[in-house]
Amino acid sequence: MAFEGLSEKLSSAFKKLRSRGKLSEADVKDAMREVRLALLEADVNYKVAKDFTNMVVEAAVGAKVMESLTPAQMVIKIVNDQLVELMGGEAAPLAHANRPPCVILMCGLQGSGKTTHSGKLAKLLKSKGHRPLLVACDIYRPAAIDQLCVVGERAGVPVFQMGTENPVKIAKAAIDHAKHHGNDYVILDTAGRLHIDEQLMEELKNIRSTVEPAEILLVVDAMTGQDAVNVASSFNDALGITGVILTKLDGDTRGGAALSVRAVTGQPIKFAGMGEKLDDLEVFHPSRMASRILGMGDVMTLIEKAEQQIDEQQAEEMARKMAENKFDLNDLLEQFRQIQKMGDIKSLLGMIPGMGQQLKDVDIDPKQFARIEAIILSMTAAERAKPDIINPSRKRRIAAGCGQRVEDVNRLLKQFRSMQDLMKQMRRMGKKGGRGGFPNIPGMGGFSGMGGMMPPKGGRRR
Repeated sequence: MAFEGLSEKLSSAFKKLRSRGKLSEADVKDAMREVRLALLEADVNYKVAKDFTNMVVEAAVGAKVMESLTPAQMVIKIVNDQLVELMGGEAAPLAHANRPPCVILMCGLQGSGKTTHSGKLAKLLKSKGHRPLLVACDIYRPAAIDQLCVVGERAGVPVFQMGTENPVKIAKAAIDHAKHHGNDYVILDTAGRLHIDEQLMEELKNIRSTVEPAEILLVVDAMTGQDAVNVASSFNDALGITGVILTKLDGDTRGGAALSVRAVTGQPIKFAGMGEKLDDLEVFHPSRMASRILGMGDVMTLIEKAEQQIDEQQAEEMARKMAENKFDLNDLLEQFRQIQKMGDIKSLLGMIPGMGQQLKDVDIDPKQFARIEAIILSMTAAERAKPDIINPSRKRRIAAGCGQRVEDVNRLLKQFRSMQDLMKQMRRMGKKGGRGGFPNIPGMGGFSGMGGMMPPKGGRRR
């Protein structure tokens, strides 16, 4: 996951601060030296890293320690605030036109994910009640038009195309089409190149001057590190971009681009691509990203994902069963299926405060979901409803039926009982008004407990 290495190094630097009861200016500067090295290793722009740590030192040395915080916590708070500020402060909203349609020009280098993210943005807009139109303005790349048509069909969004006609004429005709068909957003998927060249920029400038887009969004591959910042800077100088879509933030990228793009270009990151599916596009919230970087989780994004993917009536029914201690293996299977819709399990668990560091050495095998599902589906309806009736002979039959070992069946049943015990503890804490339970995530019920059903035996230690 993005920022994993950075998060680990920052945690190490802050751990040294926590071990000291009182901080001196030298302690803060030593810690910030480590932070600066961590930022540079994460591929953050050198000037950005230097300015960032200087601002933290200046704020930390002169800050009064809050009554509720230790000196170390105060420094961490200042780092968090500066990270949020570095990435833009607040989420930057997408523009809207007083007189539709609102035109969005998507640009970027070839291979950055421009076409896919045009589809992702269209699907996101559609989910919010808009009527977007995708426009095929890339007439050069082989099969680019076909690719956009496929993406549009999967997103349930119409695609406007005129073959290999001049892209400027295509864009102009698409806007006329949108006006007559009630489309309130027009997303122009323009051509990219393997590198920035005058021909690419000239064509984009012509499209811009003809259709006057409300948004010029640059799609940047976060895996390219500092090159992403250079690309963003070049496009901004030539076109005047209004925002950035940063892709592949779910991968092993070091994350430096996210921390540098806004500081270098002055333009906000508006969206982040967090996976390969069309649903894997998030509004970029600087405060939430800062929280993830510092290992504090991201409960708000987790809640939003749950609300988008989980049926409210099913959620209420699941909550009732848990409250009445009637949660069985059928319910567990349903929860696994719902969680799979939300994305990568490790990323989701990492959004729960405190879980990030616990999971850093665990590589969760996504095939484990299929194995668990196979075991549960090999059981009879009675066995799924009442797992306690599963005796050794039943276990052998279940294992043979799903192609797994008896040990795998035993492990699942043992972990399910542990999960039930955890739910009982959470219920007791809830009744007492106690602290220390997992966050109340609508519809997620035993989601937090499911983390225990994966590593280390369900996953692989790296």
